[in-house]
Amino acid sequence: MSTAPRRPATIVLGLTMVLGHATALAQALTADQWREDLHAFAEQAPKLHKNLFHALPREQFEAAMQRLNDRIPSLSRNQIIIELARIVAKIGDGHSYLSLLEPPISFRRYPIKLYEFPDGIYVVSADPKYKALLGGRVVEIGNSPFERAYRAVGEIVPHDNEMQVKWLAPNYATIAEVLDGLGLADDAENLALTVLKDGKRVKARLVPEPARRAHYHGWDIAAGWADARAPGAPVPLWLQSSDDAYWFKYLPEEKILYVQYNQVRNKTDETLEAFFKRVIAYAETNPVERFVLDVRLNGGGNNYLNRPIIHAFIRSDKINQPGRLFTIIGRQTFSAAMNFVNAMKLNTHTLFVGEPTGARPNMYGDNAPLTLPKSKIAVHLSTLWWQDMDPRDTRDYQAPDLAAELTMADYRAGRDPALEVIKKYDPRESPSEMVRAAISRHDLGAARKAVLAQKDNSLYRYTTVERQVNALGYELLRKKSLDEAIQVFKVNVEAHPSSWNAYDSLAEAYATRHDPAKDDLRLAGQNYEKSLQLNPQNSRARASLERLKQH
Repeated sequence: MSTAPRRPATIVLGLTMVLGHATALAQALTADQWREDLHAFAEQAPKLHKNLFHALPREQFEAAMQRLNDRIPSLSRNQIIIELARIVAKIGDGHSYLSLLEPPISFRRYPIKLYEFPDGIYVVSADPKYKALLGGRVVEIGNSPFERAYRAVGEIVPHDNEMQVKWLAPNYATIAEVLDGLGLADDAENLALTVLKDGKRVKARLVPEPARRAHYHGWDIAAGWADARAPGAPVPLWLQSSDDAYWFKYLPEEKILYVQYNQVRNKTDETLEAFFKRVIAYAETNPVERFVLDVRLNGGGNNYLNRPIIHAFIRSDKINQPGRLFTIIGRQTFSAAMNFVNAMKLNTHTLFVGEPTGARPNMYGDNAPLTLPKSKIAVHLSTLWWQDMDPRDTRDYQAPDLAAELTMADYRAGRDPALEVIKKYDPRESPSEMVRAAISRHDLGAARKAVLAQKDNSLYRYTTVERQVNALGYELLRKKSLDEAIQVFKVNVEAHPSSWNAYDSLAEAYATRHDPAKDDLRLAGQNYEKSLQLNPQNSRARASLERLKQH
């Protein structure tokens, strides 16, 4: 593992002022010069990237490169760059990308901000001259229905998972040359955009502007822009200081200490370690009943700065308790912030709230630039494999324990559904605790009812009730409460009859109890066989069955 600090994950949206010479150089290339760049990329990328072909097989990579090579004479500059971005996106990790807004590419953006809500893509902020679009759902862009255009944009977005596409694709859809390169703009210099607002279609023509911001942090709303929040609606906590790397506020009425952690870096006036030491001390000496750590906007930084924060939480018996510590995550939780989430999961009792992270728990990262010789375009490629979790952990993201998706109605009203879920959370009403209570009363009917009642509860849409109940069963197994564990696993099987894992767990519990009077070994065999019927790849069940036959 390198001890070099991880660079902040600005992804494709890092912005600097245009360097005229470099931009002119990229624009003036001949077909042969572009092909020379393409050849250099094909030759050097496998050497620089830690594992270039982990998601895109070498044969497909080479075929895509050959197709682009053949098409170069018929493509415009924008089209060549977009097709190269498409190939880089197929590499399949969020740290490998083209800097579309930086020199020498220096693409421009339309002065609006889009955000993907559950029911569509909306305009949430804009230059005041486009105020009429605010709060509207985008239905057409350029010469295309927006759904088709959005799918096309999503194909060139670097991503670990679908959540990172939700984060970045709305921003890519506001880049003039991206739409032009994809053939989606009727006129990139005067783009037609149509939104549906209050039941009416509202149309506007957008003019692109040079990219001006230095980095993509926080909510990315430019000063002076109009906002889609309703007049008089409060600014929710998570948007009050989104450009501040870290800060906190005490909510006395709810006895909540809210901490927003937006960047994994030290501020000039206070280090991260000193800040969290101060925050923990405040929590220890004040009537704090719930500690909320918000990393939904944290795109990364130097992951080594996370260690003292984790140590502080481990040492705090007051904060590090089930139902007391909450971490809000989301689509922008990425890179070093993902490392932080991994450490919180492994070392604390936190509950994750919000939506899935924009990075995989195990991921490629720490990119380095590969500068193409003629255009001077930098292709950033991941150079390290970060494996914080079990090597068999292939999850696309860390899911929230308690789901809370932001809707356009929430945004308009200034509500934060994640914080509202935390305020209302009662651990006694979680599926596992309701089942635990019913089993302790020997009330199997109530246990079944509790599981079935929560199966379709949207609060648990990412972490299934099956998983929670299964975890309770194993907790009881570890405590040698074998009869209770078996009852919990039986309830899980009844509620999830198509789950191979539920049958596998019940079989293991019978085999562990191993009571001849209760015919446990036969019941264990039956359940292992059922698990194998549902999942023939369950080698563990097959091995367990072979051991049972020896008794």
